[in-house]
Amino acid sequence: MIPRFLHEQVKETLLRRDKIVVVYGPRQVGKTTLIKGVLEELPFKSLYVDADFANIREVFSSRDLSAMQEVIGRHELLFLDEAQNIRDVGVALKLLHDHLPSLKIIASGSSSFELANKISEPLTGRTKTYFLYPVSMGELALLHTPFELKQQLSKYLTYGMYPEVLMLEGRQEKIAHLKELSSAYLYKDVLQLASIKHSDKIYKLLQLLAYQTGSLVSLEEVGKSLGMDRKTVEHYIDLLEKSFIIFRLSAYSRNLRKEISKRSKIYFYDLGIRNALLDNFNEPELRQDIGAMWENFLIVERFKKRHYSQAYGKSYFWRTYSGAELDYVEEYDGQLHGYEFKWKKRRKRLPKSWLEGYAGATYQLIDRDNFLDFVL
Repeated sequence: MIPRFLHEQVKETLLRRDKIVVVYGPRQVGKTTLIKGVLEELPFKSLYVDADFANIREVFSSRDLSAMQEVIGRHELLFLDEAQNIRDVGVALKLLHDHLPSLKIIASGSSSFELANKISEPLTGRTKTYFLYPVSMGELALLHTPFELKQQLSKYLTYGMYPEVLMLEGRQEKIAHLKELSSAYLYKDVLQLASIKHSDKIYKLLQLLAYQTGSLVSLEEVGKSLGMDRKTVEHYIDLLEKSFIIFRLSAYSRNLRKEISKRSKIYFYDLGIRNALLDNFNEPELRQDIGAMWENFLIVERFKKRHYSQAYGKSYFWRTYSGAELDYVEEYDGQLHGYEFKWKKRRKRLPKSWLEGYAGATYQLIDRDNFLDFVL
């Protein structure tokens, strides 16, 4: 088993607090496994309910408290899996929470736009929410030495960090699982839940974004390439973000005239999914896009580190019209921290305009020698 940082946090909340616990995140990142592992360590009689089944959806969508009580019986804890499939699930959970105060409740879901819309308003003040990423380098560091992590780096960049992919041994098995996973992403979450009919457009959009990882993305140009208007592209990208496939990084600016602030960069939550979309699983050393892969990997691993350690702040990239740039910028406690990412170790001069524009800001070059300090 790969240890997960959220294990103890979820366990403690269920034990100590009168809150409905919600765990959401991408499909197949281990939400069900995590929660079942937590329940095994709790002193409650637990019931697992899978909302993928129509009869379960019917009962919990009915707003009929007695019908829900028939399902729950004498159990002390209810685990409602795939909660986004239940119509008005927030109302059902509110009824259970308010009328059965001794019942512990934990729900999981894979789509934030479904889960948030259905839970947030009815359950205001009643929930404690956790987000589960694909496996982090920090979690792997609980099992492996720094030397071992560096030795496996090429595999992490090529096949990503999904739990099952990490456990599979063979190259072909990993690739087959990633292709199946990317298909499930596209068709089950985005298309089905958002009622989108043009599946080919979504797939081509993701492929185009995969090719442009780490680059400034023009929604107008993307739209022209796909025969869509800018508004449609924006809508699809928003849904893909809320389904945990991609995320945007905006430009940092204090309204300095020379800085670029209108466009965003787009990255993937997992490089294995990106590589499946590109149908390219070559070793990093053989790829032309290794710079973009390395940048994507470091940023998402940094997100995981900061999220699990609750070190919140804002994240950006920085670029000027003259070409000066930093791959990644963090702002917290009133300070700016700039980072440049290099796959091949080489010294790069710090942009003079960064020092001049932001007195007191820090700068660090991250390469294969020191990256563990950045992500652990």
